[in-house]
Amino acid sequence: MSEQKSQRLPLTDRKWFYPLVYFLLVMVAFLPLYTERPYDPRQTSQVFYEVLQRSIEPYAAWGWVFHLLTLGVIALALWRPSAGGRALTLTFGLNYFVIAATQTQAVTPSYGFTLLTGALLACILQGCLWLWVAWKGEVFFSWGAIPSWRWAFLLPALLVFWAPMRLDGDVVLPDFNPLLLFTTPNYSFAYCFVTPVLLFLLMLAYPAVNHFAFRVTAFNGLLYGLFNLNLWSSAATRWLGVLHLPLLIISLVALLLSQRRAPLVDSNR
Repeated sequence: MSEQKSQRLPLTDRKWFYPLVYFLLVMVAFLPLYTERPYDPRQTSQVFYEVLQRSIEPYAAWGWVFHLLTLGVIALALWRPSAGGRALTLTFGLNYFVIAATQTQAVTPSYGFTLLTGALLACILQGCLWLWVAWKGEVFFSWGAIPSWRWAFLLPALLVFWAPMRLDGDVVLPDFNPLLLFTTPNYSFAYCFVTPVLLFLLMLAYPAVNHFAFRVTAFNGLLYGLFNLNLWSSAATRWLGVLHLPLLIISLVALLLSQRRAPLVDSNR
């Protein structure tokens, strides 16, 4: 009888499923970078930094687009929670494809044309996941039922939405210009800033979210949050390290929250 029950378990409920998914995500993250000129694997973080310094610069004038779209879908979710959930996942799914096309490649002075292979595949994967969730309509907000402790993560999510920074040569400096709340491309085109905002909003909706997509996004965010701890090793990138803390913290909390299974909220009510 127990064997028949185990055979009826959904794939995502099998004990081996998520460890396998996590292993595959780690393998993707460690895929070799493509560079026009060879690089020492010990310099991988330097290659990343050179790409991230230059990749979104050509699109800076379009930084306002996903700021306004994010604010728009939040407003819609407040007004009509079911429609807002679908619009939210559609917007962030498309945002991941934009990040894949922009942030993961650049022509760098040291390595020539460089492609961040693992980051590219991770963004495409998450873009597909959230477009699938949008099609199924599996995110629903119940604003009156949100535990108060989850609102504690509003400030770190707001910090990365603002992304108060500027480059002075190779040095990342704070820039608390309030206009950046609506214009900075560092939010719109950066995986490490978009992901904690998405996860924070999903935490507000949890458990009325697609559990698989939520868990994959949280784990992959945690992975890149850990990678970016190396930003603290240099004074030139320490402020960027501060701005990556929301990715680490919110991803970890979201992953822990995802372990608490609960019935989905009825989105038809």
